[in-house]
Amino acid sequence: SLRDTVPRGDCETVCPNTPCFSEVAYSQSTGQKEQLSRCLQRGIRRVQDLCKVLQLPTVFEETAVSYVQRALQHPSFHLVSLEKKELLGGCCVFVTCRQHNWPLTMGTICSLLYAKQELFASVYLSLQKELELSVPALSLADLVKTHLNSFRLFQHAADIPAPFVENKEKVVARTMQIVELASETWLVTGRHPVPIVTAAAFLSWQSLQPATRLACTLARFCKLARVDLPPPAHLRLKELLEILLRMASQLAWLRVFNLDKKTVVKHIGDLLQHRIFLLKSAFCPEDEEEQQCRRPFASDSAVTGEEPISDGEIEQYLRGPEEIRAFRKAQAREVAGTERPRPW
Repeated sequence: SLRDTVPRGDCETVCPNTPCFSEVAYSQSTGQKEQLSRCLQRGIRRVQDLCKVLQLPTVFEETAVSYVQRALQHPSFHLVSLEKKELLGGCCVFVTCRQHNWPLTMGTICSLLYAKQELFASVYLSLQKELELSVPALSLADLVKTHLNSFRLFQHAADIPAPFVENKEKVVARTMQIVELASETWLVTGRHPVPIVTAAAFLSWQSLQPATRLACTLARFCKLARVDLPPPAHLRLKELLEILLRMASQLAWLRVFNLDKKTVVKHIGDLLQHRIFLLKSAFCPEDEEEQQCRRPFASDSAVTGEEPISDGEIEQYLRGPEEIRAFRKAQAREVAGTERPRPW
């Protein structure tokens, strides 16, 4: 009979309806499970290696490993490119650190993985969405401390001039004050924080020994510190200096010096010491009603978001004198148009 002459494996192929037939899973015939297993093993090893380099606690490593296991078994990540799969482990470590309020920036982990931040960010957002992970934002204070940890200006080295070496605690403390100032004047709102922190760190470092450091540029500062110079940092530096000059104009004893964007750095310590008073004086003139200076100098629990925006508040949103002049011209034209007599 056919069953006696044909081997069992061939019998299952030739006579699929006979009792000896058994289903073969698609993954068994294609090796998909074996391939997934190898990919999973690589992902776990990458997570473990990253955790060792970053010296993270064991509980962080266990959480990150569980996330990478879930991610690589999720259908959404089965067909992504190998490059993105390699970044999944880093994203899982990044998520874990954020959830445990461990200060770690995206730039730090991208440098370890030799990855582009744009690609890493896209994988990170996909991971967060597909696994429905809750990730708290990193506070500015933690970001400042983390970002400055990578600076090389806090210890003597052969390629760093002696006058450029500074005490880390002093730089961190003053950078925090300048970042808070940026937050109070809305420079942080809607912007990437790293360029602001970089510009603030540069100003704080300069102000601690201005005589020997004013000639140093932001680009050279970043090169000596061995940190990347984000392109927007130059703009954030310019905006911070404009705010400092506006604050300095409120102190009578500083007006006589005719300060500019370089010399105002010498007085950053004094400006920060009287920050609250100077901000009120610079951004809320006395002839304006107090309610027009609602933010950032006064809190109002009754604010609903439907209140009309005052002229003084609009000026705080504007970034430079050219925009302010353009706004005032447009406002004047509008007023002139409403007051012009209408033809009958």
